[in-house]
Amino acid sequence: MRTHLLSVRVRDGRFAHWPADPAVVDAHLPAGVGVATYDERAWLGVVAFVMEDIRPRGSRVGRTFPEVNLRTYVTRGEESGVYFFSLDADDRLSVSAARSAVRAPVLPRADGRRPRGRPPQTAERTRPPGRAPRTPERLYGRDDDSFVPEPGSLPAFLTENDRFYARGTCSTRSTRLYRDDIAHEPWRLVPADATVHEESLFRAAGFESPTGEPLVHVAEPLDVTAGSLATAEE
Repeated sequence: MRTHLLSVRVRDGRFAHWPADPAVVDAHLPAGVGVATYDERAWLGVVAFVMEDIRPRGSRVGRTFPEVNLRTYVTRGEESGVYFFSLDADDRLSVSAARSAVRAPVLPRADGRRPRGRPPQTAERTRPPGRAPRTPERLYGRDDDSFVPEPGSLPAFLTENDRFYARGTCSTRSTRLYRDDIAHEPWRLVPADATVHEESLFRAAGFESPTGEPLVHVAEPLDVTAGSLATAEE
């Protein structure tokens, strides 16, 4: 991994994934990355966390805010990782500071608005209509079923990724593909059920709204470090 520049404790993590046609997902990806599949299916995920005590290396002050993203899984040469279609956070100051610290580009927004408040946990989330990107509104976990994904399994494919890609616009307004590396212990997951009444992240990224029940996992808290964001060619 590149030099550790940021640290954060990730808590209240929720992964909701839907299978998708690889050709459909691949058509939405930028040049330089290709869709990754598991059992010949691509996957689109709505993933929400609380980013707790996020801080640049050496800083004594951290901030906490919720974040939600729409993602898929990709390959670039012999490398694999996550591709973000959107990243939305609830704290403008923290996002600005983090992007400055890692030279991050301005990433695509899901719909130009930010999510409000804490992401959903085990209770129903309520929001004013149209206020924010919609994610699964009910999540029920089963604590006695917690597990660490086995290498090569579908849960590992969907969660155990240490490289991230996103297409962003830098200060020169040229669109580039960026990447970053993270490091953490393996996720401990809990299977969960979700009810989705409405969503907007898929539509904002140009996909049709998902159908069918998602594959859902709730994650136990985890400490994460991130390196320096760079163009994918570096």
